This record gives sequence, C-alpha cells and structure tokens, in this order.
Amino acid sequence: MKKKILLISSSGGHFEELKQLQPLSEKYDLIWVTEKTEYKLEVDYLLKQTGSKSKLFILDMIYNAFLSIRIWVKERPDVIISTGTMVAIPMFFLAKIFKKKTIFIETFARIYDGTKTGMLLYKHVDLFIYQWESLSKLYPKGHYGGSIF
Repeated sequence: MKKKILLISSSGGHFEELKQLQPLSEKYDLIWVTEKTEYKLEVDYLLKQTGSKSKLFILDMIYNAFLSIRIWVKERPDVIISTGTMVAIPMFFLAKIFKKKTIFIETFARIYDGTKTGMLLYKHVDLFIYQWESLSKLYPKGHYGGSIF
C-alpha cells in the first residue's frame, strides 16, 4: 500500500508551486487541497479562501478547521506538504496531533523575508525548505532546496 501525501496550499502561485511535486504520484498517493476560487482546479478538496486581512478571517479559519478534520478522517494522510498560506495551518496541527510528518516549502516569491505561515510553522514542522539561499539566516535550521520550478 502506497503512503498518502496530502498537498495543501492557497490558490494561485502557492498552488502552482505545489503542483511541481506532481511527479511524487509515481511513488505515492497524492491528495490535493486548495481554496475554492472562480477558476476551475482539478483537486480532491476545496477549502474556503482565507485572508488574514479579512473581517471574517477567524470564522473562515474555524470553518476550514472543521473541513480539514473531515478530510483528515476520510483520507488519513501519512505526510503533509505545503507551500503556504494560512489555509494549511489546521492540517499541520492535525498532522502534529496524529504524529505524521510535515514539510513546509517557503514560497519562491520570498527572497529576503518569510511568509506569516512560514514563520509560524518553522519551528513545528519536520522539514522546512526554503528556495533562496538568502533565507538561510532567517531559517537557520531549514534546508536550502533550490527552486521548485
């Protein structure tokens, strides 16, 4: 039986980066999760779009936490991988509760500073990868992985 990897990120650029990991499907079962948008995406699950500046941010995060629990119960992933953003946080907490592996890849768009999600998850994930060597001082225990593209 193949291990299950759940790949989760916000829509747009973060999801485009995450899609670069599609070759993992040759060895693992992949579960794709992103935010619901106006454009059609071929994914397994859609969560509510979240933005930390939204007035409904807390409610949206709670809603996504419940959806994440439902996804978790159904899929039982072995590993969680994300390129960000906040939409991924509930899934990372579930992974920690159930002692599953977590990997966070800081987005390619960040050259000199980190994302809020990256800074929040940095000390809690099993593997933290950044794509620019200039982030080595910000994430000293992380690993430089080069560009995902």
